[in-house]
Amino acid sequence: MHMTTGLENSSRIDLTTEEIFAAHEGGKLSIGLTAPLDDKRDLSIAYTPGVAQVSRAINADPELAQKYTWAARLVAVVSDGTAVLGLGNIGAAASLPVMEGKAALFKRFAGLDSIPLVLETTDVDEIVETLVRLRSSFGAVNLEDVSAPRCFELEAKLIEALDMPVMHDDQHGTAVVALAALTNAAKLSGRELGSLKTVISGAGAAGIAVAEILLAAGVSDVVLLDSRGIIHQDRGDLTEIKAAYAARTNPRGLTGGTAQALDGADVFIGVSSGTIPEETLAKMSADAVIFALSNPDPEIHPEVAHKYAKVVATGRSDFANQINNVLAFPGIFRGALDAGAKRITPAMKVAAAEAIAGIAAQDGLRPDYIIPSPLDERVAPAVTAAVTGAVLSRNGSGG
Repeated sequence: MHMTTGLENSSRIDLTTEEIFAAHEGGKLSIGLTAPLDDKRDLSIAYTPGVAQVSRAINADPELAQKYTWAARLVAVVSDGTAVLGLGNIGAAASLPVMEGKAALFKRFAGLDSIPLVLETTDVDEIVETLVRLRSSFGAVNLEDVSAPRCFELEAKLIEALDMPVMHDDQHGTAVVALAALTNAAKLSGRELGSLKTVISGAGAAGIAVAEILLAAGVSDVVLLDSRGIIHQDRGDLTEIKAAYAARTNPRGLTGGTAQALDGADVFIGVSSGTIPEETLAKMSADAVIFALSNPDPEIHPEVAHKYAKVVATGRSDFANQINNVLAFPGIFRGALDAGAKRITPAMKVAAAEAIAGIAAQDGLRPDYIIPSPLDERVAPAVTAAVTGAVLSRNGSGG
């Protein structure tokens, strides 16, 4: 069986089922040694009796574990398998290949070791309890493919329970890269980021996180849509988190559905599985920006979007301007760990977005180039430096 996909923007490659399964056989990860084990002396240093001295030292001063174990540089990639890629709730075992892939990306792009942990429970408190009991084994948690709205509660509880960086990448990685791309799209269309009338279709994990980072970056007119229409304060069917964002978004008090939201809008960001009727796009402002990020089928096909928008982005690698989380999460975690941060803050995420945007800007922006390639070697170091700088700036200000 053959399938076609893309690696770089606008380039396509053919994949066969055989080569895909062959590449995954035995998994995609292994453990490597950082200390020699070539003779009895090496063995005595790395294991008994030498290792006992290190264990005694850590027992006397637990902070020494940061220096003498790998835990401080180890990311746990954690999933319950409830929202895996476009596959949905496929369970822990079936999600493991994806988590292995995520761990491989951490190593490739940030030089960080990571370990996939797939859990046979969907109970938020049980997941928190499990990770708290394992907390001495790793230095950060990347939550992955956890369904909404449970993901919001899970991330919040883990942030409180663990004194280490925790981030649900499906939310915040998407949001960081979307902000980076929007920053440059605004420049191309001659507008200020804060002035953009922005519509976000989808109020799940990614949609809420995109709204949050846009508000943090100074975008004041954000309208959220869920499957029932515009989220506003007079709706009586809102979840707790949607109600909270109803109070912080939609400053013009819009009601109705997609057509009402897009009337005069400058930006559309799609992070839902729905489709947007073409006729509603004609109501958007001149030089509009359309990010149709659903995979594998964008809410609006790029060929249609280009009729109405100056800049178009998708989540796919076979179209220009791919919004790919790998631009963000490796550098964010590396920067947080390098700086000894205990939290990943909104300021760190905005700094990461600015770094990503800056790389594309220095190359020269075009409608088909507002964001670097996921394989651009400059990105992770730039994001790492920006996040580390944000942490140090905050610590220096006493905040």
